[in-house]
Amino acid sequence: MRFRKIINDPVYGFITIDKPLIFEIISHPWYQRLRRIKQMALAHLVYPGAVHTRLHHSLGAYHLMGNALTELKSKGIEINEEEETGAKIAILLHDIGHGPFSHALESVIMKDMHHEELSLLLMKQLNEQFRGQLETAIDIFTNAYPKKFLHQLVSGQLDVDRMDYLTRDSFFTGVNEGVIGYDRIIKMLAVYNGELMVEEKAIYSIEKFLVARRLMYWQVYLHKTVLGAEMILVKILERARQLGLQDENNIEDSVLKKFLLNQYTGNISANLDAFCSLDDTDVSYAIKQWSNHKDKVLSTLCTGVMDRKLFKVKIQNEPIALADLQAARKNAMEKLGISEADTAFFGFTGEAENRTYNPYDEKINILFKDGTVRNISEVDNALIQTNLSTPVKKFYICYLK
Repeated sequence: MRFRKIINDPVYGFITIDKPLIFEIISHPWYQRLRRIKQMALAHLVYPGAVHTRLHHSLGAYHLMGNALTELKSKGIEINEEEETGAKIAILLHDIGHGPFSHALESVIMKDMHHEELSLLLMKQLNEQFRGQLETAIDIFTNAYPKKFLHQLVSGQLDVDRMDYLTRDSFFTGVNEGVIGYDRIIKMLAVYNGELMVEEKAIYSIEKFLVARRLMYWQVYLHKTVLGAEMILVKILERARQLGLQDENNIEDSVLKKFLLNQYTGNISANLDAFCSLDDTDVSYAIKQWSNHKDKVLSTLCTGVMDRKLFKVKIQNEPIALADLQAARKNAMEKLGISEADTAFFGFTGEAENRTYNPYDEKINILFKDGTVRNISEVDNALIQTNLSTPVKKFYICYLK
């Protein structure tokens, strides 16, 4: 009897698992951990519905990968069973290296290590556990596989990862500006000279996809309140680390504490189980405990997140004036009765940057009926031209109300 499992997804309907190996990977504790990591960190403080997880996104991207491979095979592109399974596993595990609260705490929990590096380490460990059955997936993930278009489907400017997170995030936040025609884009996918591209009939769908991504960044991912909340989260862990380095007894023992005090730095490969025991729950529990901490800075920051008493955030096109930062810190010192050094936790600046399309990275190429290929930004009357290809940088200041 043929193996078949179905998962009911709120975005796409039924997602089919038809390979025992893929089902075993999904059932693995390291993968199931993704249920306990929110896809959009603290965005639910602004958009209450944004409580979906990395597991939701991973399964959605897997579903779109299956659709894309089926479409390409129907157009005569040679993709054997091993390659199909490998590409599906690669996208399924592409985010397995995310730590608690996804991108928000990436540089705090694991210094100098990107989540994709951790994903690769975990994939290699899983490959050993599954007796070498993930070799093709790893080659596709690292772009070492000869058929480049398979890697482009996993990681590129037009990958199924982006197609799912835009579709899913707009669904759960209720922000219609993020809605894209993912099904039409997939129908128009093509492979030419080994490269992934789209047929010319999809030009407008691609432009909508790129504009939707731009709008979602400024309206959702870099929304000033979301940005402010996530920066408080970063400051909480930075303060906890500072206190722990002064005296380990300042912070109660936990796996989170060991990561904060960098006890696994340089040796993460031997401690992947410890990393995979970390999720949002650990950080949320710590914040709840620390809201009563004797350190006023830590307790105030934690109470602010718990009660949604967040910092005021101003975003502007020009760098923040030093006088504004100094005024914000002076205000915090007077209101809280803290030292001048500690005001850095209650008044700080940063930068946010986004671009609609990066023509200097991997290009989105359009395949015309006559066999010619042109970059989306070079198409006649294209919406995505130079002005939308340049990055937009904004400057922000977060401070105590």
